[in-house]
Amino acid sequence: MALLDTLIDRLLLKFAPGGEYESRWLRARFRRRHDLDIGLYSYGCFDRWRFPPGTTVGRYCSIAKSVRVVEADHPLDALTTHPFLYDPRFGLAGQSRLPVNRQVIEDDVWIGHNAIILPGCTRVGRGAAIAAGAIVRADVPRYAVMAGVPAKVVRFRFPPETIEAIEATRWWTLDKATLARGLAAVPEFAWRPDPESADRFHRAVHGRPLPAA
Repeated sequence: MALLDTLIDRLLLKFAPGGEYESRWLRARFRRRHDLDIGLYSYGCFDRWRFPPGTTVGRYCSIAKSVRVVEADHPLDALTTHPFLYDPRFGLAGQSRLPVNRQVIEDDVWIGHNAIILPGCTRVGRGAAIAAGAIVRADVPRYAVMAGVPAKVVRFRFPPETIEAIEATRWWTLDKATLARGLAAVPEFAWRPDPESADRFHRAVHGRPLPAA
C-alpha cells in the first residue's frame, strides 16, 4: 500500500494541474494522507519519505530534491538502538516510544542539496537559507544563512531594519498575481529590499503605508 501511495504521489506531481507549485488539490491530498502541510508555491517537499508526518512547510519555499527532514533519533540510552525496541510494527514494543516531533519550515526558506534537518531543529525561520550539505541540529533564526557540519549562522540576509520592514509587508501571504503586481510597481523591492522600498511595495499592494512596528 505504501509503495502504491508513493507511485500515485509521483504521478500526481507530474500531471496534477498546477503541479507542486500551485495545486491546492495536491496539497489537500498530502495533508489528508501523509499529515504533511505544504504551503502554496513551495516545491521540492512533496515526498512522504523525506518529510515525515507532522511536518509543516510554509509558502514560497525552495527545497532541493535531496533534502531530508529527520523526525527522531535512535535511542542512545536504551538497551539497543534497533527499532525492535521502539517500533510496534515489529511486535516487541507495545506502543511507539519515539518522541513526537512536529517540525516547522516557515515561509520563503531555501534549503540546498543534501542538507539534513535533524530532530533538534523544530523550526526553520522565515527567509532562512541553508547551504548544500549542511547538518542542522538546532532551530534556525529568521533570515539566517546557515552552513557547515553542524550548521552555524554565517550571516543574516539583511540588516535588522530591513528584516523588520520585510516582515511588516507580509508579502508571502499574497497570491502570485498580487505579488507580481506589487513587484512590477516597485522592482527594487524584489532585488534590493530596504525599508523605503518595502513601504512603497506595501502602498502599491494595499494602498496604505507599512504599519508601525
